[in-house]
Amino acid sequence: MRRRSAATAGITGLFTAALLLSLGTHSTGVVRNDPGRNLWIPDELTMPLELRVAYNDQQIFFHYRWPAKRPHVYTDVLRYSGGRWQRQLQTPIGSDTEGLYEDRLAMMLDAGSVPEFQRYGGYITVGANMRDFTGSGADAAHRRKYLPATRKDPNDWYSIKDQATLDAQRRAGYFLDMWQWRANLSNPLERADDQNVAWYRLYDSGETLFFSNWDLDGQQPRWMFDPASGGSPALRLEDVTGGRATGDVPRVLREGEAVPFDPALEWREGDVLPGQVLRESPESRAEIRVQGMGRWAEGYWDVTLVRALDTGHPLEDKVLRDQGVYSVAFSVHRDARTSRWHYVSLPLQVGLGRPAADLVATRFEGAAPDWPGVEPHEVTLFYPGQVSWPHLTSARHAGSKYIAKGVPVKYRHKESQLARYGVEMEFDAAIRRQWWLSLVAGVALIVSFVWSISLLFRQPGE
Repeated sequence: MRRRSAATAGITGLFTAALLLSLGTHSTGVVRNDPGRNLWIPDELTMPLELRVAYNDQQIFFHYRWPAKRPHVYTDVLRYSGGRWQRQLQTPIGSDTEGLYEDRLAMMLDAGSVPEFQRYGGYITVGANMRDFTGSGADAAHRRKYLPATRKDPNDWYSIKDQATLDAQRRAGYFLDMWQWRANLSNPLERADDQNVAWYRLYDSGETLFFSNWDLDGQQPRWMFDPASGGSPALRLEDVTGGRATGDVPRVLREGEAVPFDPALEWREGDVLPGQVLRESPESRAEIRVQGMGRWAEGYWDVTLVRALDTGHPLEDKVLRDQGVYSVAFSVHRDARTSRWHYVSLPLQVGLGRPAADLVATRFEGAAPDWPGVEPHEVTLFYPGQVSWPHLTSARHAGSKYIAKGVPVKYRHKESQLARYGVEMEFDAAIRRQWWLSLVAGVALIVSFVWSISLLFRQPGE
């Protein structure tokens, strides 16, 4: 009898332990922000973008509208704190806590020379262990977008093909035209930053639209606002942080208007100066204009970009023509986020007079389109996580066989599914570990339950 009681107590204890283990593994979440591992998940995994496109004989216009709770129009500021000037430049993990990162919109465009882009969009530009990926390390800061065929091994960022091959690819049109509107570093100039993606994310030819205001040797700014113009020589930190800017167009330093920095002025704690000085560029890099300047009002950004159909720079800009169909994909940075913490779109086709496209651009006569008369197209953007092209084309990805067959991603996945997949990939190892723990705990619970029942109902003499 004593032996039976001990067995019963032991089996009860085993069952209780298995039950607690099962409950513990099933109630433990693995998806959580972890800045130490570059993990930060936005509350909203998708967002809308409204798009209108119109063109005439010389130009094409893209009008974008997207929600943003408040405008973030400052980035890279120089701050006077503790009796000295400091450069306030960092890449935040997720949203910057002080709101010091500008809102941005980017569009990649192709005329058919990069066929994978038409099917898979920006995914093809994301290599393995890119900047700010978990575990990529500090030496990955230079790893940006690139096209797969520019590498001997698409999985190896460093296996860049020889210059003669890269030049031949460029002449064949193997590059993506990239337009980037920046609330701080381009919008005040009524320009977008004109770039392109090939073996790297490259700037179009010409002077940059901005240059550094930080004097590394002197550890102080180079330029300041002109006090003689009637304003303060600096901004105040409380006026630029957290999206509390008084307007959607920031006060910026401009070449030709800024004056040399005077360290003898009575600088106050919390004074800030822009970390970049803006300037005009007459060359290819300034081909994209902002019509009327981007504006934020009542929770939305409205931005219109315009460019010549043919800029005269065919090795940097895609030439657009009436009756052509072109692939585009978009990304938006909002809520003071930078780097990979953005929203992206699947590719869609824009037709110039061609109905066989997702969006047919409106043709108009005159200098500018009548936007109320242009039909909007709703695009859903999604958080992409850390999904790379090498992963998508590997055996680890169940859909790689469809990619090998050239099946477009939009035929198999919706944006909401891709967003969830992106999050799952960020926590892949943790999810797999949790699954195994849950499996072991569940099996142990079942075995201990069956064993307990069999012992409890066994006859005393057995």
